[in-house]
Amino acid sequence: MRRLFHLVYAPYAALMLALLIPPVCVAVIASRSLETRRNVGRIGARLMLAAIGVPLRVRGTEHLPAGANIVVCNHASYIDGMVMTAALPPHYSFVVQDGAERWPLIGRCLNAMGVIFVNRREARAGARTTRELMRRLHGGEALTIFAEGTFKPEPGLLPFKAGAFLMAARCGVPVVPAAIRGSRRLFGGGRRLPRWSALHIEIAPPLKADGSEREAALALRDVVRREVLRLSGEADHVTALADRGDSEL
Repeated sequence: MRRLFHLVYAPYAALMLALLIPPVCVAVIASRSLETRRNVGRIGARLMLAAIGVPLRVRGTEHLPAGANIVVCNHASYIDGMVMTAALPPHYSFVVQDGAERWPLIGRCLNAMGVIFVNRREARAGARTTRELMRRLHGGEALTIFAEGTFKPEPGLLPFKAGAFLMAARCGVPVVPAAIRGSRRLFGGGRRLPRWSALHIEIAPPLKADGSEREAALALRDVVRREVLRLSGEADHVTALADRGDSEL
């Protein structure tokens, strides 16, 4: 029966997402203000998860600070951005790879919701994005960053890039560790069709760097990563990722 359920569920969920993503994107793009677009996107993300029968349980939202902060989350699947959009308050801005900007319709939707795109292949472009993000943090904006920078099909938390933590230390803002559980099984790397899984998001109390220098930022990175690792329940995938020429974001 379980095998039969998965055989039926996979095409059903894929069809529902294919049907719902375009109208949600159009509704976001057609909304007049950024606040409205983000609210529509949040409602749309929750609607899509409900339509494919996926429960979303979020714990720890009381730990989210008022004002500028950076939520740092693990990255396990294609839908993590949608999941965090559904879970977090709409004033959070997301930082994602620039390739998503070129996706038909979805790219326009992400632009309309104020997503910040980062080019991780070119250090100079990454530096420009970092300056823009720091300007936003100084202005009181809240950000969400997937600090691994990518995800792989096999379970395990990858090394964290330093950019989010350098910005937090230099701007004096807290970092909030968060973890998604269940999204890798639902729609992880290499999976062409969804597979049912409940989603759980755990948000931990915020942490701050003990100073503004690089060493303090890297120490904060290590502490936050240990907390995300604990919350995610996955293995510690410590295989070094080559950052040659990559942005620290």
